[in-house]
Amino acid sequence: MTATMRRARNEDLAAIVAMLADDVLGQSREVPGDPAYAEAFAAMERDPNQFPAVLEDSGEVVGYLQLTFIPGLSLKGMLRGQIESVRIASSRRGQGLGHVLLTWAIAECRRRGCGLVQLAMNKSREDTLRFYKSLGFVASHEGFKLSL
Repeated sequence: MTATMRRARNEDLAAIVAMLADDVLGQSREVPGDPAYAEAFAAMERDPNQFPAVLEDSGEVVGYLQLTFIPGLSLKGMLRGQIESVRIASSRRGQGLGHVLLTWAIAECRRRGCGLVQLAMNKSREDTLRFYKSLGFVASHEGFKLSL
C-alpha cells in the first residue's frame, strides 16, 4: 500500500462528499452536489485551525477526516486536536486505511503541540467504537448535541 496523507484540495471535494454520503447515517443527511459543501470548504481553507485531510492511494482519494486545532484556557491553556468526519471509501474498508488515517491525525496533533486528541462518534457505530479503543482512545465523557 502506498497511501499518503495530504491537505485536501478543492478538486477533492466531490470525492469527500461522496464518502460522507456513502454511509448508513450519511445517506439520510448528505446531499452530494449541494453548493453548501463548497462554501464550507472555503471557510475551512480560510481558518488556520482547520486541516481537512485526505488519504490518497494511486491518485484516488480513499479517506478523509477534518482535524481542528482548538486553543483553550482549561487544562493550563492546552491545545486540543478535534477529529471529525472520519471516512474511508466503502470499496477500501477493511484494508487498514482507517488506522493509517487516525495514526497520521494523532501524530499531526502531537507535532502541533496538542496535549489531547478528542473525537465524537455516533453511538450506533459499534465497530467504530472498538476501532477507536484499539488506538488508545477512552470513552471518558458523555456528549450532547442540540439541533438548531
